[in-house]
Formats: sequence, C-alpha cells, structure tokens
Amino acid sequence: MISHLRGRTSLRFVAILAVLSTTYLVWRGFYDPAIAVSFESQINYIPSSYDWSKVKVYHSAGDIKSPPTGAIVAFPRVQAETLVQHRSDEVWQTRKNIIKSKFVKSWEAYKTHAWTKDELMPLSGKGKQTFGGWSTQVVDALDTLWIMDLRDDYRIALRHVATIDWSKTGSREVDLFEVTIRYLGGLIGAYELSSDLELLAKAMELGDAIYTAFDTPNRLPARWLDYGKAKRGQQLADVRAPIATVGTLSLELTRLSQLTGDPKYYDAADRVKQFFRQFQNETLIPGLWPQVVNCRDETMKDRVFTLGAGSDSMYEYLPKMHALLGGRDPEYENMTVQALDALRDNVLFRPMTPSDEDILLAGNAVNRDGKTSLVPEMQHLTCFAGAMYGLAGKLLARHDYVTLGYRLAAGCVWAYDAFETNIMPEISQLVACDSLVGPCKWTGDAVPRGRGPELPDGFVRVREPGYSLRPEAIESVFYMWRITGDEVWRDAAWRMWEGIAQETETELAFASIEDVRQHGSPKMDTMDTFWLSETLKYFYLIFEDPSIISLDEWVLNSEGHPFRRPI
Repeated sequence: MISHLRGRTSLRFVAILAVLSTTYLVWRGFYDPAIAVSFESQINYIPSSYDWSKVKVYHSAGDIKSPPTGAIVAFPRVQAETLVQHRSDEVWQTRKNIIKSKFVKSWEAYKTHAWTKDELMPLSGKGKQTFGGWSTQVVDALDTLWIMDLRDDYRIALRHVATIDWSKTGSREVDLFEVTIRYLGGLIGAYELSSDLELLAKAMELGDAIYTAFDTPNRLPARWLDYGKAKRGQQLADVRAPIATVGTLSLELTRLSQLTGDPKYYDAADRVKQFFRQFQNETLIPGLWPQVVNCRDETMKDRVFTLGAGSDSMYEYLPKMHALLGGRDPEYENMTVQALDALRDNVLFRPMTPSDEDILLAGNAVNRDGKTSLVPEMQHLTCFAGAMYGLAGKLLARHDYVTLGYRLAAGCVWAYDAFETNIMPEISQLVACDSLVGPCKWTGDAVPRGRGPELPDGFVRVREPGYSLRPEAIESVFYMWRITGDEVWRDAAWRMWEGIAQETETELAFASIEDVRQHGSPKMDTMDTFWLSETLKYFYLIFEDPSIISLDEWVLNSEGHPFRRPI
C-alpha cells in the first residue's frame, strides 16, 4: 500500500483505491507528466505535477485529531412539510426554466469567450485570471450544471477539471480562503452529486496543497499560500487576518476528511476552531470576534465587529459545521448560540421606515473605551444572516432564531423593493430604531438626505451604490422558502429576479452595475464566478422541486456548494 495513504480506511476510499490504484501508484511513486490515466468514466485524469502530500513538514502538528464519531444527533426537520404541495405548479416551472436559460446563456458565453480562464468579462468578451488561474468558473459551476441537468456541459467541464495542475499557478501566492470555498468546495460539491472519482482525486491533490498553509510555527494558517515559502517552511500566520479568511475553511476540510478517511484536513480546521473558541468570551464584545485578529501572536484586540466583509462566513459556518458533524461536537452548538445571541444584541438593528415594517438588518458594532455603539450601515453581504439564523433556529429548535431569520430576510427584500431598480446597493446607511421590537415611529427629520440621486425613504446615504451580481439576499430568501413553505418568498424572489435581469443582462451574459439608484446604470466588465455557482443556483432552487438539495440532507458552503449531511 502507498505510504501516504496509510490510515485512509473509509469505505469510500477503499472504493476509490479500487479505481485509482494505478494512477496513485504512478503519481505517488514515479510520476511522469506524459502519463495520463483513463478512469472507468473515460475521463482523462492527469495528476498535478507536484505531490504536495510529500512536501517536508517544518512545524510538526503532533497528534492528529480525527473527526468525531458516535451517534448522530436527531436534528429537527429543517424544511417545511408543506413544501410537497408546491412541486408541480406551472407558473413556477416556467420561471425556473427562464432562470435556467439565463444560466445557459452565461455559461455559453464563458465557454465561447473565456474558456479555461477564471472569469468572463461580459462586456469585452474576454477572459481574466483572478484566483490562481485554474479555471475558477469551470470548477465553481460544476454542481450547478449537474443540478440543472446540463449533463453534456458537465462532462465537458469535468474533462477539463480532471487535468488541472494545482502546482502551476499564474500568481506568486494564492488566496487560501477563495481557493478553499471556490475550488475545493466546488470539487467536493460536484463529487457529492455525481460520484465522479476524478473530482475527489483532484480535491485530495488540492487539499494537500492547502494543508501546507498550516505549516506555520503555531499551526494557524497563512492567509496567502506561497508555494515557494511552503516548500522552505517559511510561512507565518498573519498579524492582521480578517476572521472570515481563516474561519471559513472548516466545512471544506472537514468534509474532505470525512470522504477520504485522512484526518489531517479536519485536524487543521479544528485548530482554528479552538483558537476562536478560546477567545470568544474574551473580546471587547463577548460572544463575538473582531473583524480582524492577530493569528501569529494569537490575540484579538480590534474594536470593530460586523457580519459584513471580512467576517461574514466565519459566523455562517458555525451552525453548518454543527450539521455536517451530525451534532457530535457540542462546541459548535455552544459557539453558535453565543455568537447569534451576541449578534442579536449588538449588531442587528431595526431600521426606521415610513410603514414601520417589522424587519431587521445587520450593521456594525464598535467598542471604544468599554462602550459599544451601533453603526446602522448595512452591506449586501450581510443579507446571508437570514439564512444563518433560520438554519440555526431549525437545527437547535430555537424558534426565536427562526423569527430573527425571517425578519432579516424580509429586511433585505424590503431594501430590494425600496429602490426603483428593485435591487439593493452594496453598502447603505439607515436610521436605527431604539429597539428590535415594538413600535418605531417614523420621523422624517430623523432621516437626513445625502448628496446625489434621491434616496428611498428610510435611507440616509448610499456609500457604494453598485450591485455585483451578489447572491446573499436571494440565499436567505431561498432558505426562508424552504423553511416556511410560504409562497411570499417565491413572489419576492421573482420581483428580485426581474429587477436583476433587467438591469444587469448584456448581449453576452450578465454584468455588475455601478448604481442601483437609476435604471440603465453603466455596467462594469465583471461577472464574478458566484453568479453561476450561487446567485442563479439559489434562484433556480426556489422554483425547483424542494426535494432537490433538501436542507435536511445537504449543507451548502459559502460558495453554494452542497455537501451531504450525515444521516
């Protein structure tokens, strides 16, 4: 048996070995770049030119911790039982097909104009490299192609992915966070759906490369993976790391350990978890972590706390890890409750609106001289919070969390509806009510006007007026639809879709826009890969049979890639 594979004894991996044994013997032993191995699926799999599992370890991890085993917690049902009544509605089928057609348009444009590049430029019809140069869009779209039953295109994509060489990159260093959620998450999600072993093999190759970022003196990861430094043992954890960049690796690494039987990936993620758990009640706002932390010296002294950029998915992964581990690690449940309670008390706010809507948004909390103040500035990114609270509420039988999730999702729908284009901006500021509940009388004088185009009632200013094809708002609408079965969420989704389609569609595909405050805003030559991996997927799934990617069977990573929950 190959020495590197000792200990990988899961039934899944035994099956993999049966098919891939020849390939691994070649790759792990005397790899010749000219050799390509054909799998049972007739896909030409070519291993990466460097085996990162064999790189020298300079900072020993010591004892390796395995994922917890034992009885799985019997979680409450997440999806509403009433969803079965909505499977064959012709209106929703038509809308689903419209969304699918726009996915096909975007994908065909990428294939024609940017194939193998990371992203399509939807105005100039060119491709560009953004995340390592390993064809981000191909990997990121794999599971959406499968879910939408575009199997011929899926096979085209798979043939390319099976040849990606993770050891060759156009960048001096790569973003560990983005590579993990987009590439590793995309490979795992597509493998979970298709069982195509090439994808798991490529995930193992990439996982071994990612693992080298943890070879630092304290085994906390470097934010930027530098292959040269990794080979020389010169990597260091960062002194200023946004918490999302180190706290959003756990789902992917844990699932890779579960699938392969190799515990090292899980062990790496668990060390990060222990770092955050240790400080959760020792920061300036107990229960929360500041937006930026010092991973090298292991301190958390910053004053800004948010659900926005740099923090978002750190919190998102807490209840999702609880689900992925089958409830067998109670620390994730405890961390989830502490964080969600502290967010409720310090970060969430109710905006003052003319009709006194019962909605919530997420702002920023700043602690100065021991006093915490709220800044009622919301980001589109924070719209994922409705999904997070809703999922956590169902998993933990916390009805109050489900209610908070409902109000947060409704807040983002309200923000979409408020603007003439039916799209909310990237960053906007409002006026916060005195409390999350009870009446909040509208006072026009309390809502001053900023410069620029006239704003909808309730908005003080719009600091970043653009829209980048983001998925967070429709993500929470999707969760609320699946959790409640209330058609109001499908209606809201379609209003959002019509606004987005009208303002962002181009001749080739879809593009980010500069200003949601006006119809016909100038477009930007950008179509991020999450347009195909998340935004269109969530829109599609809202109108799809609710048994597809059921939230009682799957957990989705931050890039919308589905991982199977233990049953």
